[in-house]
Amino acid sequence: MEHERTQRMVTTAMLIGLSTVLSFVKLFEAPMGGSVTLVSMLPLCLIAIRYGTRWGLFSCGVHALLQILLDGASLARSGISSIALIGSLIFDYLLAFGLLGLAGSFRHRGKSGACLGIALALTMRFLCHTISGCIFFSEWCWEGWNVVLYSICYNGAYMLPECIFTACGAWILLRVPASRRLFAPRGV
Repeated sequence: MEHERTQRMVTTAMLIGLSTVLSFVKLFEAPMGGSVTLVSMLPLCLIAIRYGTRWGLFSCGVHALLQILLDGASLARSGISSIALIGSLIFDYLLAFGLLGLAGSFRHRGKSGACLGIALALTMRFLCHTISGCIFFSEWCWEGWNVVLYSICYNGAYMLPECIFTACGAWILLRVPASRRLFAPRGV
């Protein structure tokens, strides 16, 4: 029992570290925040698929706090209001990254459950960014545009490729026999 708990904590720490390192490999960076990375969300989704939604939500929340520590200062210096800063920290970091833990929601349904869970987690992250854009960054909406449409387009410009890369990464890992065990549910 103690060995399993230690193994879970070490694996989780390594996957959070891998996700953090991959978040620095930016293929595209949007002008007002957001980026397309090299599958940085996939290790977080693997935590949830492997150890369950509850552990996934906790672990992804830890990753969110780490991202705040790494990005928070530049966000604070960007000149946004304190309300937008607090809202962004909540919606664009804590909720958006934390909800990636939902990838474990269907983990006992095999490959299709892993894919469905990842799709749910990525959709929830996109919704968090879109809500944040509508509420806290509506002043940046282009003249004559609907705020919701603007937020969907802006966030979709980087989240859609990010989601496609993550889904392709998961698909590749599920096809390789040696890596399939990464997606095998473990007890919590």
